[in-house]
Amino acid sequence: MSSPAEWYNTLPPITKAYGTICLLFTVVCQFGLHPVYIALTYEQVFKRLEVWRLFTCFFFLGHFSVNFAIRLLMIARYGVQLENGPFQRRTADFLWMMLFGAFTLLALSATPWLWSPFLGVSLVFMLLYVWSREFPDAQISFYGLVTLKASLFSLKRRVDLLGIIAGHLFYFLTVLHPLAGGTNILKTPMWVHILVRRWGIGAPAPTQAQADRNTGGVFRGRSHRLRG
Repeated sequence: MSSPAEWYNTLPPITKAYGTICLLFTVVCQFGLHPVYIALTYEQVFKRLEVWRLFTCFFFLGHFSVNFAIRLLMIARYGVQLENGPFQRRTADFLWMMLFGAFTLLALSATPWLWSPFLGVSLVFMLLYVWSREFPDAQISFYGLVTLKASLFSLKRRVDLLGIIAGHLFYFLTVLHPLAGGTNILKTPMWVHILVRRWGIGAPAPTQAQADRNTGGVFRGRSHRLRG
């Protein structure tokens, strides 16, 4: 791209929206809003009905720092490759994956010893885990010093257990279980498709792809992997 603006405009819709919102929340928290007001605190949610915490906890990736930049780049790289690759022309399915990940992380975080006030990093690592399963031969570089295969990363790198659990649960229910002869019990709900159509984002799915999804055969062809 000849400019950052052109590169930004080429990003797929869901990844662009999530990355942008995370950046905006970090800017707001950096220059005024204390993160405690958007953190996930179930006591505040149920006793004071501060239901926004169930959403805002996914949009804070930390204050401006090297770690924040890495997390934002992870969204820009792995989210884009997923949305433009296995989820190409399947915007509703990608959105459902993100929503399912968020629901799963909220459920896991309800357990006291798994609770975390901010789940944005966990959601990013869920993206990374699903990406590593879709592209197991791709290379992941850590600070330009160490390079591992994506398949090894998903098995050995235990930085965020919650994200790995959520990612594996989604991948098992939507890919591994159907490939083993089971049915896809995690089909994208119709209301997600309606939202995507109403928002006018993403490309409409081809008729054949829609039929495959309904029969649990949407995952044919996933043996074609991207090599680093």
